[in-house]
Amino acid sequence: MVNKTTVAFRVDASLQIGSGHVMRCLTLAEALRDGGAKCHFICREHPGHLLDLICSKGFNIHRLSMVDSASSGRPALQRVEPAHAHWLGVAQSQDAEVCRKILEDVKPDWLVVDHYALDTQWETALQAFALRLLVIDDLADRKHICDLLLDQNLGHTELDYAALVPSGCRLMVGPQYALLRPEFARLRKQSLERRAAPSLQHILVTMGGIDQANATGLTLQALKTCPLPVSCRISVVMGLNAPNLAEVADAATNMPWPTEVLVNVTDMGERMASADIVIGAAGSTSWERCCLGVPTIMVVLADNQKSGAKALLSSGCVELIEQVRDIPVQLPAAVRTLASESTLSALSENARRICDGLGVQQVLKQMSGMNG
Repeated sequence: MVNKTTVAFRVDASLQIGSGHVMRCLTLAEALRDGGAKCHFICREHPGHLLDLICSKGFNIHRLSMVDSASSGRPALQRVEPAHAHWLGVAQSQDAEVCRKILEDVKPDWLVVDHYALDTQWETALQAFALRLLVIDDLADRKHICDLLLDQNLGHTELDYAALVPSGCRLMVGPQYALLRPEFARLRKQSLERRAAPSLQHILVTMGGIDQANATGLTLQALKTCPLPVSCRISVVMGLNAPNLAEVADAATNMPWPTEVLVNVTDMGERMASADIVIGAAGSTSWERCCLGVPTIMVVLADNQKSGAKALLSSGCVELIEQVRDIPVQLPAAVRTLASESTLSALSENARRICDGLGVQQVLKQMSGMNG
């Protein structure tokens, strides 16, 4: 990236949205900053927002209140809204009006949008205030007017976006573009080597930063019925904003095996690399696990995760639980399956082929090639 480039991110986290969108944007922002760029984050203060985390990373933040007085009382136009429009908290036109004032001041070279609630209506209103627009998407369910589009998911192809973006838009589709922090590529060799003799001694449970459905609590209860080795230990990672954190911490004290609950860890790569299996949510962390070759029991927490999860199942990378309510029955069966060394080896080998952890560099190369 060229020095003195300015990049603005429009992304949110909330109890409903989760934390994954902000986390992958932070990964891209840190890489951009390492190359000399100045990054700004524009985020709405939803319950469960991550503005304090973004601030702690040293980025400029612009807070959007839950109610925008600038356009209150203005009737919304009748139009077909994105399926996740309710995630925004206001109408797209209202959000765009407030963001316009910020962008007029910031004058970004790039505007990065990672939000299922935003489409061409918002982008059209703001395209004059940034030289280039990068959209990060996972759904291929709405139109964009971007210069560059990133969909880091398995199962989608460029054809899924052919009718959704302008003819000149460059597409980056597939896990080879996954926005993973540098630690995952660094730990890849070490993690793969330790799986030469697979076992089931350390289980990592990670259902995202929020886990509104309390899949973590259901997982711990289900694990109690599993014939795990006496020497097994369990690590649980949760976010500080997780509404069921106290309940999970209490449940951990009653587990038959040593069980630790960790909050807002900063060394997730090391913890994944040291785990024999991960019981984890579908979504963006899937590519972290693939990079490290970690055998996974994957739980779908939201409908928009289903297609990617099924693609990973078809690729032989995971055991899949498609509904949180199925954890009590299906998790013990999946754990028994993974007690086999051959199954652990096969899942690891298939996963490692999906993603090498160098996606950020691929994205930076595309962005840099479009500057000027």
